[in-house]
Amino acid sequence: MHRRTLLQYAGLGAGSLALQSLLRAEDERRPQTHFRPTAERVIFLFMSGGPSQVDTFDPKPDLQRYDGDDVPESIAQTVPKIKRAGLKNLMASPWRFQPHGESGIEVSELFPETARHVDQLCIVRSMQHRNPVHGPGECVALTGTGAGNRPSIGAWSLYGLGSANQNLPAFITMNIHSDGMQYPQAAGWGTAFLPSRFQGTRVDPRVGVRHVTMPAEQAREDRRDQLELIEWLNRRHLQSVGEHSELEARIRSYETAFRMQSAAPELFDLSGETQAIRDRYGLDASPTELAGRTCLLARRMVQRGVRFVQVRIGGWDAHGNIKGNHTRMARISDQPIAALLGDLKQQGLLDSTLVVWGGEFGRTPTMEGRGKGRDHSPAGYTVWMAGGGVQGGRLIGQTDPLGYVATERPVSPHDFHATILHALGFDANRLTYLHHGREEVPTVFGGSAVKEVFA
Repeated sequence: MHRRTLLQYAGLGAGSLALQSLLRAEDERRPQTHFRPTAERVIFLFMSGGPSQVDTFDPKPDLQRYDGDDVPESIAQTVPKIKRAGLKNLMASPWRFQPHGESGIEVSELFPETARHVDQLCIVRSMQHRNPVHGPGECVALTGTGAGNRPSIGAWSLYGLGSANQNLPAFITMNIHSDGMQYPQAAGWGTAFLPSRFQGTRVDPRVGVRHVTMPAEQAREDRRDQLELIEWLNRRHLQSVGEHSELEARIRSYETAFRMQSAAPELFDLSGETQAIRDRYGLDASPTELAGRTCLLARRMVQRGVRFVQVRIGGWDAHGNIKGNHTRMARISDQPIAALLGDLKQQGLLDSTLVVWGGEFGRTPTMEGRGKGRDHSPAGYTVWMAGGGVQGGRLIGQTDPLGYVATERPVSPHDFHATILHALGFDANRLTYLHHGREEVPTVFGGSAVKEVFA
């Protein structure tokens, strides 16, 4: 047997050897965890558009009492930010809240399925920042800055963790149900100054990874020869230009793409899932089919070693008719998200997988115009976390009696990012990357982990 044939049979062709070399070099550069992690991976369920906190996870009985009125002086005097805002025409939530689980946490009737898992949720009701515009707000929520010119939390996570699967991207983002008013913010899965290999790979859950199938007229051995030639040329070029993040990422991407020709079709093929799983996620029902498929794929991805999965469900913007908007969005997402939580637990993955839910901001407790909608409000909104060492059945922080501004234990997006990194074993103030002579950290604008989240 020729040496080359032996290497090919052993899966150690030149491209594979090059990948192994890249991985070894990456391991040598990778930061070490600062303490024992409680999670090995993250699923970030990003509700783009801004779900209303007072209609979902932050009940405010006073809104029922003062429905249609301006803010009463008794409340305005005790919350200066409300007084300055001059809020008018308060609007009661169209939905009732009920206590659930042993914890008795109240959840809106919008989410009957997610409410069944309330004892696994740590709900933070005191998120806040200062940017009320969708695009910049989304960048704040996912990168920490409205300009989106810093690494996404997914990129920082992957920088610390490294890859656990050589056959699939380690950071995958899936974007569904955009309402056409806002576009996916590429910064939300970008790397900014971090090396390009930590960027998220955007895939369409309906079709999987595009162009992954080998052309019928192309033999696998011929493609291997082509990639080895490309790899040799790229490495020769890399030697001439010196360290080059994008070129190194390109070299790695060719080999990963070759390996994905086997791994990706299997990942996106759901034919092996039982009918019980299909029913649980709502794969065969019109409102839940796409979100159900996306959430099921998220479980399959983390099961196969993907470190960070970002699911962006757009359409929560409700300036008019919040009842119609949020009813539709809850029908789309409630059952699939609850199924994901239950499935991860059943598969033994929830304890090591951090699941996060939230949007770029919340909404005002007042009616906008005459359409019974709510305007953007970043001053106080809600997110929740589950799994990955999180203490379930717990509430952290609170907003004022009307749900406008965080009044107890305010949490910024930077704190939130630091909390995610804490679950992965990193102190965000010590996770550094040298850029232009400066040791950059995820919490450059301040921020520390909300340690009360963890058991």
